[in-house]
Amino acid sequence: MNDTQHQEAGFDNPGSEPHVGPSTLKRLVAAWPRRATIRTDMASFMESGLPDSGQTDYPVHLIPFVEHPRFLEASEGSRRLVNTLAWQAYNARVIAAEEYVANPTFEMLTRGVFPGVDRYEVKEALQQSHIDEVWHTYMHMTAMQRTKEARKLTKEPDYSHPVTNRRLFKLTAERSEKWERDILFLVWTVVGELHINNFLELLARDKTIQPMHSLVARLHARDEAAHGPIVADVMKDVFVHLNKEQRELFIRTLPDAIIALGAQDYGIWSDILQFAEIPGATEILADTHRQPDTDMMLTDFSTVERLIRELEIEDRVDYDFTNTAPRQGK
Repeated sequence: MNDTQHQEAGFDNPGSEPHVGPSTLKRLVAAWPRRATIRTDMASFMESGLPDSGQTDYPVHLIPFVEHPRFLEASEGSRRLVNTLAWQAYNARVIAAEEYVANPTFEMLTRGVFPGVDRYEVKEALQQSHIDEVWHTYMHMTAMQRTKEARKLTKEPDYSHPVTNRRLFKLTAERSEKWERDILFLVWTVVGELHINNFLELLARDKTIQPMHSLVARLHARDEAAHGPIVADVMKDVFVHLNKEQRELFIRTLPDAIIALGAQDYGIWSDILQFAEIPGATEILADTHRQPDTDMMLTDFSTVERLIRELEIEDRVDYDFTNTAPRQGK
């Protein structure tokens, strides 16, 4: 975009010096052929299966109602079905975030919808990240299909619209200007790309779940270890080019994105419990929701906090980062 196009789109003059040093992005771009899972681990992933190892599909301690008496009264088969559907729902949540939020945002960044990404090394890093994200969708889609076949699931609940996306789409529906909706997608993508690794690492290190499931998380996490620095560096350039109104919207909605991307999805948990025909599903979730600290499945947003400090807006973001421990099935 030229200066006139930037001003017409509502952005300030893009002529200021970029904050991102090219060496960081050049290093990440150069490493992509050696570290990207689509380049290095496609064969091992495609050959991996889902053996009957007796291990669970999803970490038991991450199910928020796992110790509720009424849930424990349910049959072992029903509880195992809930565990399997929890794994499926998690994959669906990742796919929805990639397909409907991250990928459209990466496309906007590479098309020049946001300023500060005019340099080739920036566009190259973003395109590589975009390729990775499409591959991640395929990995998680494949993981869901393998689980469906191994567990002989002929029907499943509809978990294709997780809380993360529902809350974003609710906010975008309330905005009349395209630039406002674009900023909201940018906020959700930045927060998502910076924090997703924390939960992926929980799954990757978990020895209680199926090896194929921890492999999916481990491969995804390795790519995201590069995406976080790329998005953080790019955001430093983009932020300095936003006008006052756009910066205000970015800052004001950061807490919304953090809460949405870390939230327990009680809507989907309800669907899963009902589908598995767990007696007292409504009571189980109501009791669980009344317990302290059960709204969030993950609270470690330290990487987001670091970017906020680097953008020098920490005194304007209304979010308490002091509690950063991942939820352990409370």
